[in-house]
Amino acid sequence: MDGRSFTLDFSRPLIMGIINVTPDSFSDGGKWFDPEKAVARARELMEDGADILDLGAETTRPGSEPTEEGEEWRRLLPVLEALRHVPGCPPVSIDTYRFSTAARCLVAGASMLNDIYAGRKDKRIFRAAADAGVPIVLMHMQGEPRTMQAQPHYNDVVSEVREFLWERAQDAERLGVPKSNIILDPGLGFGKTADHNLTLLSRLPEVFPSGYRAMMALSRKAFLGKILGGAPPEERDLATAVASAVSILKGAQIIRVHDVRSARDALKVVSAIQRGKTEA
Repeated sequence: MDGRSFTLDFSRPLIMGIINVTPDSFSDGGKWFDPEKAVARARELMEDGADILDLGAETTRPGSEPTEEGEEWRRLLPVLEALRHVPGCPPVSIDTYRFSTAARCLVAGASMLNDIYAGRKDKRIFRAAADAGVPIVLMHMQGEPRTMQAQPHYNDVVSEVREFLWERAQDAERLGVPKSNIILDPGLGFGKTADHNLTLLSRLPEVFPSGYRAMMALSRKAFLGKILGGAPPEERDLATAVASAVSILKGAQIIRVHDVRSARDALKVVSAIQRGKTEA
């Protein structure tokens, strides 16, 4: 694993596999909290076809409180150190909005950053990405995790999310991140109702400013459970695969998921449909 030599290959859609090193994430909290279990999970995701591993140490589910900065780093470091010695480990993304955590993780072997605040908490994270020459994901969120689902409101969710993503991307470029390393995420489930999420998904080509890479992170989200009549998170993987496939057909280039295997199969079908034949 060498972050400095990593470049994203967008000749096909990419799958980002989620590893939450947390005790209380909405879907898999506690399952991979132990570093050894997190590394074992990374190996499983690799076998299932993950192109990127997204490692997060702070819960961002609705109503959650921030994790103390030192604790975030304490959770991430042993996993990063172990992954450096896993043969064939794909690039590791760090799900953080803290400059200090990002900088430390890049030194420790991370290859990508994923900031739910899109630099609004600390613009120095743009400098960390620029200096290391790594991609960074900038996500839209209305409010913050603790309050974001209280009463989300938009006059026009598509245009407002698009304008936000454009502004954050421009800010990142001004601070040295090349356009080719900026990936935008509309933040489904982050300060949005189920209808907001579905509107964004149905009008996805209008959401992303031209010229930027696009990621969709809708894995096991509550709006999928609502569509399915109240299905719990662990029963939403098929719905996730379907929605992810639709996202790719509508222009997304990365999907972020818990269940890599079902997403991989869905993308194989999408690719065959786009080619009009079973093999490339």
